[in-house]
Amino acid sequence: MRLPPPSTCAICGADIPPNAFACPECGADERTGWREQDPADGLDLPDQESTAEAYARFLRAQDGYHARRGAKRLFWWAIAIAVAVAFAVSMVWWR
Repeated sequence: MRLPPPSTCAICGADIPPNAFACPECGADERTGWREQDPADGLDLPDQESTAEAYARFLRAQDGYHARRGAKRLFWWAIAIAVAVAFAVSMVWWR
């Protein structure tokens, strides 16, 4: 038995014409069962952020990464200089 479609799609919110076999926007249909609500409604999903907000968050994360990377680079340069000085001192000492 064919269920009548709801007036609006619970998945995408589009208006569904009477006697439609599927939502014209997202394709939800009677085979999957006309739902009164979106199956994801019960999930505790985070709010969707805008592209600008996501990009700003990405840039902030990159700034932190480059700051840590710079500190590591400085540390290894200091080690390299210390080894070079120790080598130079040992060469002078053993002469």
